[in-house]
Amino acid sequence: MDGDWEEVGRLLLPPPGHNALPTPATAMGFDSSQELIWLGNEFGRVSSFYGTDLTRYTSFRAGEGAVRQLLFHEKGIIALCPRSVHMATRRGPPLWHIQHDEMKDLRCMSYTSKGASEILVAGLQDQMFTIDVDKGTITKQIPTNDHYTIMKRSRYICAATKGGSVNILDSVTFNLIKTWNAHSSLINDMDAQHDFIVTCGYSLRQQQSYMLDPLVNVFDLKNMISMSPIPFPAGAAYVRMHPRMSTTSIVVSQLGQMHIVDLMNVNTSNVRQANVLTYLSMVEIAPSGEAIALVDGESNLHLWGSPSRTRFAELSNPVEFAEPEETVQPLDWSVDTPLNSIGMPYYREQLLSAWPSHMIFEVGAPPPKIDPLLMASLKVTEWGGYGRNTRGMKRNQVENTRTTEKTSTCLQAPKFLSEKAREAANDASLERRISDAADAIGTAELSSMRAEVPVMYRNVEIKYSKFGVDDFDFGFYNKTTYSGLEIHISNSYANPLLQVMHFTPLIRNLALQHTATACANDLCLLCEMGFLFDMLEKAEGSICQATNMLKTLSNHPQAGPLGLLEEDAPGSNLTTMLQGLNRFLLDRITQDYRSIPPFTPAFDHVLATSATTAIRCMNCRSEHTRPGTTFVNDLVYPLPKLGVRNARAPKVSFSQVLKSSVERETTSRGWCSRCQRYQSLATRKTIHSVPAVLMLNAAVNTAEAKQLWATPGWLPEEIGIIVDQGQFFCYQGEDLKLHLQRGIHNITVYSLIGLAADIDSGQQQKSHLVSLVNVAHSKPAAPEESQWHLFNDFLVRPIKAEEALTFNTSWKIPSVITYQVKVANNRIDNTWKQSLDTSLLYVDHNTSPGTKTYRPLTPQEAPQEGTVVALDTEFVAVRQPEIEMNSDGERETIRPIVYALARVSVIRGAGEDEGEPFIDDYIASKEPIVDYLTSYSGIVHGDLDPRLSKHNIVPLKVAYKKLWILLNLGCKFLGHGLKQDFRVANIHVPKPQIIDTIDFFFVKARLRKLSLAFLAWYLLKEDIQLETHDSIEDARTALKLYRKYQEFQDAGILETMLADIYRKGREMNYKAPNAKRDGVVVERTETPPIPGDNGGRAGGNGNGQALAPSNPTTPVRRPMGLAPGTGGSNFGSGSGWTPGKGSTLGGSPLK
Repeated sequence: MDGDWEEVGRLLLPPPGHNALPTPATAMGFDSSQELIWLGNEFGRVSSFYGTDLTRYTSFRAGEGAVRQLLFHEKGIIALCPRSVHMATRRGPPLWHIQHDEMKDLRCMSYTSKGASEILVAGLQDQMFTIDVDKGTITKQIPTNDHYTIMKRSRYICAATKGGSVNILDSVTFNLIKTWNAHSSLINDMDAQHDFIVTCGYSLRQQQSYMLDPLVNVFDLKNMISMSPIPFPAGAAYVRMHPRMSTTSIVVSQLGQMHIVDLMNVNTSNVRQANVLTYLSMVEIAPSGEAIALVDGESNLHLWGSPSRTRFAELSNPVEFAEPEETVQPLDWSVDTPLNSIGMPYYREQLLSAWPSHMIFEVGAPPPKIDPLLMASLKVTEWGGYGRNTRGMKRNQVENTRTTEKTSTCLQAPKFLSEKAREAANDASLERRISDAADAIGTAELSSMRAEVPVMYRNVEIKYSKFGVDDFDFGFYNKTTYSGLEIHISNSYANPLLQVMHFTPLIRNLALQHTATACANDLCLLCEMGFLFDMLEKAEGSICQATNMLKTLSNHPQAGPLGLLEEDAPGSNLTTMLQGLNRFLLDRITQDYRSIPPFTPAFDHVLATSATTAIRCMNCRSEHTRPGTTFVNDLVYPLPKLGVRNARAPKVSFSQVLKSSVERETTSRGWCSRCQRYQSLATRKTIHSVPAVLMLNAAVNTAEAKQLWATPGWLPEEIGIIVDQGQFFCYQGEDLKLHLQRGIHNITVYSLIGLAADIDSGQQQKSHLVSLVNVAHSKPAAPEESQWHLFNDFLVRPIKAEEALTFNTSWKIPSVITYQVKVANNRIDNTWKQSLDTSLLYVDHNTSPGTKTYRPLTPQEAPQEGTVVALDTEFVAVRQPEIEMNSDGERETIRPIVYALARVSVIRGAGEDEGEPFIDDYIASKEPIVDYLTSYSGIVHGDLDPRLSKHNIVPLKVAYKKLWILLNLGCKFLGHGLKQDFRVANIHVPKPQIIDTIDFFFVKARLRKLSLAFLAWYLLKEDIQLETHDSIEDARTALKLYRKYQEFQDAGILETMLADIYRKGREMNYKAPNAKRDGVVVERTETPPIPGDNGGRAGGNGNGQALAPSNPTTPVRRPMGLAPGTGGSNFGSGSGWTPGKGSTLGGSPLK
C-alpha cells in the first residue's frame, strides 16, 4: 500500500426495491480481467460497478438465497447460492444454472488443478461437487466428512472447516493431505496465496461468548509447518495476502484499522484507518494490488487506492457498454426531399452479413445460353422446333454453365518454359500471344481499398514440371529490372524484410563494405546480407534465392530460442516473427560490423536510437538511470478512453504516434531498492540522438490502431525530426514545410524507403508477407518522382504511391516500416570493389593428411578483369523429393529434391600453369546428408566430415567467398552447364562473365544439348567419368573443349564440325561408348539429369529431346493461391530421378 493511498470512492449500495432499505453485501470480489467490482446480496442478486467512480454496470438474479461467493472466468461470472451455482456473462445473460437435490447449504468454491475449466463446490453438507465450467454440468460427486465455510486455492486447495481447522486438499484427487488447527472455535476469514495460508478467527471466552483473536495465524504450505503468528491487538477480523508481493498481508479490524505486515518481519507494519461509522462486514483486495474495497454495516462500499493510479485488474480488457439511444432529428419528407440528405452508415470492418468463402455453396446452375443463329434456323413443327446442334457438344453431354458465368479473378497462369519452346517451334505467332498474356501483370487492376484481395497481393506458388524449377516461367511475374526472391526455401518469410533493407542505401553500403573485408565467420549474417544484396543487383530482374542467408539464419544458435524459425514455430503469426527477426537482425549485424578492424561503431550510428532511461519510484521519489539505446522502435498507439461511447476521438497523426513511441513514458510495478518493496515506477526516456535509418515495428494489434492505419494518407512519405535537450519532436505535412521554411531549428528530414505488410488472403489461404518499396531512393541518380514497387516474393510490379500507402486493414496490415535520412538517398557507394580483400585466394589453411590436389594462387598470378578460370562443382542430396500421385496415376512434385554444395574446384584458365587447380574445397555439411550420390559426385561418407576427411574441408562461407571474390574481380567463369553450378552455389554471374561450352557446341534447331563426356570422347579422344565424376577432371575437360572451339572458329570450320558432332551423336544415341581398361570394359557412369534451361547439362531420351527433371533446391514454404494452372504432370514428373538409383528416364550422361 503506497504512501499516497486514501479513500478514492464511496457508494451506498442500491436497495433491492424502490421502497426497500439498502441491503448489506454477502459476497464481494474484484474482476480479474475488467475494471469492475462485483457484489452479491442476501436476495441472490449480483451487481457490478465500473471504475473508481463506481458507476453501475450490470445487475442480475443468480439464485435463491444469499450469494455466498463469486468467481471470475474469462467468459463471465460464477455466483454461488446455498442451493445453486449460476454462471452469467458480464453483461448479465445467463450461460448456465445448476441445481441438485444434494445441494443443501453451499458455502464456498474453488478452481481445481484444471485451471478455469473446473470448479470444486462445497458447504455445510456431506457432498462436494465438481462442475465443468465450459459445459455447465456436474462431473463428479465427492462425499466428505468435513463441512467447509471458506475455500482458497494456491499450491493446494485450502478449505476452512466450521470447527476452526483448515484442511489442505490435493487439487487433483481432493484427498486430504494435512489438517491445520488454526483457531479453537471459528475461522472468520482466510486467504491462501503463493506458499502461505493466513487466517483470523474467534475463540470462546470464559463468559461463553466468541471474541476475535488478537493474532493472525500463518501456515507455510511449502514446508507444511506453522509460522509465527502476526500480533494484532485490535482484533483481526479480515485478512488478505497481497496478490503481487508474496510475503505481504493486509489485516483489518472490524472498526476499520488496517495493518500492512511482512510475514518475514511481523514486528514492522504500515497502519491506515478507514473512515467508517460502524463495523466492517467484508474486505477484498484487487488482483493488481492497487485497490482495496471495504463494506460496512450500513451498506456503504469504501474504495481505497492511490488517487494518481488505481486499477483493478493487472491486464484490463475494455468494458463493453450498452449503445446509447441516438436521437433522430425529424426529417421533412416530401417528393422534393433530396435522397442525399439520408445518411448512410460507413463501415470500416467486415459486416456479419459478409459470409466467409468456405461457407458459400453453389446450388443449381444457370441454363445454357442458346445461340441466336440456332433460334433463327430452327424448323418449326406442331410439337416445337428442331435444328442442327451448333454447341460443339455431344447430345448427352452436360455443359458446365457455372464456369462460363464466372469471370476469372486470378491472374492467367503461364505455361512452362519447355511447353513454350515446343509450341514456339511449331507456331511462329506464339511469341506474341505469350507477351500478351504476360502483359496481364501490368494491366491488372490494383486497389488497396477494395474489399477483396487484389490478385497481385495473393499467394504465389512455384509449380514443378519434369524439368524442375528451372522450367518455371519466373519472367512472367516480373517485367522489371528488380529481382524477386524464390519462396520454396525454409524461413523465406524473411524475403520482404531483406528486400526493404536491400533498397536502403545506408544498410546496403555498410553491408557490402563489411563483406569485402577478410571476415571469415561462418555465422556472420552481415556478410550473407552483403552477398545477397550484390546478387540482387547483378541479377537485374532475374529470379534470385536467399538460400545461403536463410541457411545461416537457421544455423544461428540464437534464432531458434527466439522463435524466428518456421520449422520450430509452425503456425506462428508471420508479422510477429518478422518483427522479431527485425530486432534480431539489426542487433546481430551491428555486432558483426564491430567484429572486424577498425572495430568502428558506424552501424550503431546508422541504426541505434541513443537514449537514457530514467526510472523513478512514485513512493519515495528516488530516481536512477540506465542506457536505453534501441535499434527498433515499436509503435505505441493512444489507448481509447473507457466509458466514453460515440465520442469524437481527436485526430492522431503518425508523427504524434512516433513521438510517443520513441519517448515511451510508462508506469508499471517494479522493485524499489530504496523502499525495499514493489512500488509504482514511472519510466521515461531522454533522447540523445536519432539514427540515420529508422526501423519501426508497426505493432498493429488493436482495433484502434487498425482504424488509424485505415485512414487514407496516414503514413507520410516524409517526416522531420528535431532532438532538443533530450526531447524528441516529429513533424509531417504542412507542419514540416513550415519548419523548413523558418529554418530556426536543426530539423532532419527522413524519407520513407518502404515497408513490409501482412496480407490476409482469406479463409482458404494462409496469410503471407509482401514488401512495398520506393526504389527511387536507391538509384545512383534521383528520378523526378517516386517509383513504388510491390515485391510479392518473385512477383514484382510497379504501383502508384497512393496504392502503396493505402491500407485496407481487413486484409493489408503494415508490419515493418523503414525511414532513412533524406540526404543519404541515392548515395550508392561502390568503393568496396577497390578495397576488396583477396587474401583468401592466396592463403592455404589445409591441414588434412591427404595429398593436395591444388596449388593456391600466388600474388604474381592475381586475377584481373577478364581472367578466365574453369569451374565445376559437385553436390549431395540433403532431402529427398516429395511427390503426390493422384487417382489417375499422375505425379506432382510437392517438394523437389534438395541439394547442398559438396565440392568446388577452380582451375587456372591461362598461363604457364593452365589447367592446374588453385581451389579444390570440400564443404563441411551442417545438414544431414540423405544421399552422397557417389557415382555422380565422387563424394563418399567421411569426405565432408572434418574429423574423418583427408581433403581440404572448409565452411560454406569460405568456399562461397572465394567464388564471390573472383566474380567481383571480373573473372570469367568457364565450364559445361554452369547454370546448375551457380544455382546450387547460390551465386549470380552476369552473362558477360560466363563461358559455357554447352552453348558453344549447341545447335538450337536440334533441341539437344550435348553432354561433356560425349564431346570429350568425340573431340578430345578422351574417356572421362568412367567410374565416377571428378570436378577437377570435368573443369579441365571443359577448358580443353573451349580451346577446341577457338580452333574451329579461327579455322572457319565450326558449323561443319557441329554438323559432324550431331551426326555422330545420332549414331551413338548421344552417348560416349564404354571404355576399356586393362582389357576390361568399364561402364561409364550416367550423370543424373539436372537441367539448365530445358536441358542445361541435359541428358536425353535418344530421340533428340532433352530430358530434365527437377533441380536442387532448398526446403519448400508451400503457399496456396496464385499459381500456374499447368502444374499437372505425367509419369516421371517431379525430380524424375531417384538419387543413387540412376536415371529412370534413359538418356546420355550430362557431361
